[in-house]
Amino acid sequence: LTERKISKLVHVLLLLSGLVEICLMHPLDVVKTRFQIQRGAGDPTSYKSLGDCFRTIFRNEGIFGFYKGILPPILAETPKRAVKFFTFEQYKKLLSFTPLSPGWALSAAGLGSGLTEALVINPFEVVKVSLQANRDSFKEQPSAFSQARRIIKSDGFGLRGLNKGLTSTLGRHGVFNMIYFGFYFNVKDAIPTNPDPTLEFLRKFMIGLASGTISSCVNIPFDVAKSRIQGPQPVPGEIKYRTCFQTMALVYREEGYLALYKGLVPKIMRLGPGGAVMLLVYEYVSGWLQRNW
Repeated sequence: LTERKISKLVHVLLLLSGLVEICLMHPLDVVKTRFQIQRGAGDPTSYKSLGDCFRTIFRNEGIFGFYKGILPPILAETPKRAVKFFTFEQYKKLLSFTPLSPGWALSAAGLGSGLTEALVINPFEVVKVSLQANRDSFKEQPSAFSQARRIIKSDGFGLRGLNKGLTSTLGRHGVFNMIYFGFYFNVKDAIPTNPDPTLEFLRKFMIGLASGTISSCVNIPFDVAKSRIQGPQPVPGEIKYRTCFQTMALVYREEGYLALYKGLVPKIMRLGPGGAVMLLVYEYVSGWLQRNW
């Protein structure tokens, strides 16, 4: 197999693992978004706890309420995974010609891949968040395509329409991938390998888990800002949350520092193990294909 064919096979397997991850973990994404868009204890629709959120959604919206907005991430999965790993490899090659140390080059390549990925998936995120914020029953909710048409008809394709919250998405994915790739490959190279295959797998999994968890903790203020901008505004017809850092400052001023970390627990529950699995699939499959073909 040529290097290009190996790359395509790896991307297919990443796509399949990504689709499985979305189907299993999407309820956590819905819960995360619900927490991020609620405006403190004064919000009459606020959830009291993680358990209360799960119970309320199930009681009022049914089991399918946990799968609101699932179509956009499924549709975005192919370009997202391809862009993430392909551009990471390309940026890594380009940065090898710079005076950056290998460790910093990996982080910079991750930053570049995250920024590129964000440009591709932001329209899907706008539709997804608007659907996840809808508390009507699943049967009454508009489809992803009709929601996208409504957004385009009312606000267009620009930064007030299908691409609103782009700066926050750039920050979210840029910071996440910078730490995600930089931490994983730097720490993995720093810790000696284990001759036992099982222990070696666990070593890589734990590093990947830490990578996904730390990345989620650092980038969540951007995620909260993105959800506020892309979700429903507090007063219909008035735009309160406009830009990334303006939204962060407003949330901090009105709700306190911890409000910038809303939805952190379900985010970590999803992206901690999910991030580890994605890196392991990429590394083991690409390594196996290169050894055997």
